[in-house]
Amino acid sequence: MTAPGGEDAILVLNAGSSSIKFAVFGGDLKERLTGMADGIGGDGALRVGRDRQTATFGTHAAALAAVLEGLAAQGFSADRFRAAAHRVVHGGMELTAPAKIDVHVLAGIRRCVPLAPLHNPHNLAAIETLARLAPDLPQCASFDTGFHASNPEVAKRYALPADIEARGIRRYGFHGLSYASLVRAMPEVTGEALPKRLLAFHLGNGASLCAIRDGQSVATTMGYSPLEGLTMGTRAGSIDGNAVLRLAGEDGMDATLRMLNKESGLWGLSGGISDMRALLEDGGERSRFAVEHFCYWAVRHAGSMIAAMEGLDAVAFTGGIGENAGPVRARIAEGLAWLGLKLDGAANDNGSAKLHAEGSDIGCWIVEAQEERRIAADALDLLGAG
Repeated sequence: MTAPGGEDAILVLNAGSSSIKFAVFGGDLKERLTGMADGIGGDGALRVGRDRQTATFGTHAAALAAVLEGLAAQGFSADRFRAAAHRVVHGGMELTAPAKIDVHVLAGIRRCVPLAPLHNPHNLAAIETLARLAPDLPQCASFDTGFHASNPEVAKRYALPADIEARGIRRYGFHGLSYASLVRAMPEVTGEALPKRLLAFHLGNGASLCAIRDGQSVATTMGYSPLEGLTMGTRAGSIDGNAVLRLAGEDGMDATLRMLNKESGLWGLSGGISDMRALLEDGGERSRFAVEHFCYWAVRHAGSMIAAMEGLDAVAFTGGIGENAGPVRARIAEGLAWLGLKLDGAANDNGSAKLHAEGSDIGCWIVEAQEERRIAADALDLLGAG
C-alpha cells in the first residue's frame, strides 16, 4: 500500500479525551501532513493540513470518520497507507515494546485501563473504530511507558507489600516516546555519538526527567501516574502521601484528585497561570516564585537522576518549555554549574541547538520533540520485521 508519490505512508494517531491528533509520514520518515479533530462531544473543528472547518463530533468514532474523509480529500485514502500507528499511554508490565495490534495486544491495552483511566479508553476507541472503518489497514501501537521498562527493579518498586505491588501499584514512568525519539534524533542534531550518560529534560505542561545510560532509561521522575515528580503546569508533582490522605478526608476524593492534577503546579502557585511564557512575561511576585519553584525542583530531581547514572556527560532539553524558554534553561544550567556545565548565553537566548560554551565539561543541547516521528518509525520497523 503506497501513498501518492509511491512512498510507504504511515498514519499516526493520538486520541485524547476531546481530540484526535494525526500526522502522515512517508517511508523516509518525513512529515507529509498533520491535523486534528477537536471538540469531540460538542462543537468542534477539523483541521487537515491548511484546511480548517467547523464541525460537530458527537463521538470519537464520528471524529475519526471525519479525519479519514479529510485525509482522502488530500489524496491519502485509507487504502493507501501501509499502517496506522497509535500512541497508547499505558502498556503496563506486559506491553513494553512497540507491537502490531492483534487480539492479544488489544486485550493487554484493555487490562491497563485501570492504570490510565483518562487515556487508554480513548486509545482503545480509536483502534477499535479504525478497525471497523478500515478493516484491512494494519495497526500498530507504541507505548508511552515502554521506554522505562529498562529501569532496574529497585527503581520500579515502591516499598509496599507484595500483594499491593501485584495490583499494579508500581512506578512506570511516562513521556517514554519523547525520550525514545530524543535518543534516536540527538546524534543527528549533534553530529556525534549519543552521550553515555545523558540527562533529558522533557519540560512542558507535563514535565519529567529521565536518566539515560547507554541509550536506555535507568531512572525517571514520574511514577505510578504522571502526577509524581517535578512541578508541572497544573500538577503538584511529588507530595507526601499523608498530606494527600488528609486532603481527601477533609475535601473529598474527587475534589482532591482535581486539585492535585488540575489546580496545582504553576497554576496553583501563581494564582491561575499555567503557561510558562505568560509567567515569564507577567513578572509578578507569585509568577516569579512559580518559575523558581519549577526550576528548583528540576535541578533537585536532576541530582537524583545523575546519581542513578553515576555521573553526567550531557544534558538535553525537549518539550515546549525545554525548547522555547531560555530563562528556564539558564536557571537549570546555573543549578548544574557545579558539574562543570557552562552555558553559552547568546546561544541560549537564540534557542540554538548547541547551548554549551567552549570549555564546558558537560554538553548541553536542545533536541526537538518528535514523538509522532518516533511512532511512525516504530511502525515501519514492525512492518519490516514481517
